[in-house]
Amino acid sequence: MIHMNPLKIALLQIAPCKTLEENLEKGIQYCRKAKALGADIALFPEMWSNGYRIYDRPTAQWMAEAIPADGDFIGTFKHLALELDMAIGITLLEKNGDGVRNSLVIIDRFGVPQFTYAKVHTCDFDVERNLTPGDDFYVAELDTACGSVKVGAMICYDREFPESARILMLKGAELILVPNACPMEINRLSQLRGRAYENMLAIATCNYPASVPDCNGGSSVFDGVAYIPDMEGSRDTCILQADGTEGIFLASLDLQMLREYRASEVHGNAYRRPQMYQILLDTKIDDPFRRSNHR
Repeated sequence: MIHMNPLKIALLQIAPCKTLEENLEKGIQYCRKAKALGADIALFPEMWSNGYRIYDRPTAQWMAEAIPADGDFIGTFKHLALELDMAIGITLLEKNGDGVRNSLVIIDRFGVPQFTYAKVHTCDFDVERNLTPGDDFYVAELDTACGSVKVGAMICYDREFPESARILMLKGAELILVPNACPMEINRLSQLRGRAYENMLAIATCNYPASVPDCNGGSSVFDGVAYIPDMEGSRDTCILQADGTEGIFLASLDLQMLREYRASEVHGNAYRRPQMYQILLDTKIDDPFRRSNHR
């Protein structure tokens, strides 16, 4: 069997600038750097178009910065993806009809958007309550220079809900891209590790560096492969863990190993019992854990 080349995922753990135009130029610069490093996919942190600057300013001010997903900002990255022969996951504060969304556009290496995902689990305990939540999870067959990969997406707080990754797994995702803007401490990293393990898929998370308020870098990739033939015990599924510095962090994902693992192991969809999960669909249950504040 001919072994596939690994999928190179570049996490752009970079600090935002003060304007949309500056973020555009810096984003272009770092995509070019990622390509020079051999990346097949470049992923931005959450809401790159305005640097997720929604906590230190009046709501009306930052909401006015929303831009359409079919506008010039995303259009520039479409042209760049085609020029570089590299897929790009670019994030934005999206103007969508009468609402504003926290969104990610996945663009393939031919410059074609595969889907626009809006954060489903908005942080309604804080200023994100002003955002319109997304209404679905998407998976696309993403064409990359080393072959196709089934890619899904979550954004930051979506990680807190195991249903997000489970739905993406059931839709066929092999890799979940996760833009982020919060401290990546041991418990959140453990969530990502758990989502990758239980669903037998890879999860790549891109955060802002420690120079950005309320962020600490820590971008990561978990490949989801806990066991390999001829290896006693389990292996560490973390194949990349960034520090807090600004920069590009490149992970090599062995898709062939992941696919062989998924074909033979017992997690994911192998032994689920959906008939026992009906309570998950009951919206009338009182929630004793709901809080007005959350950290």
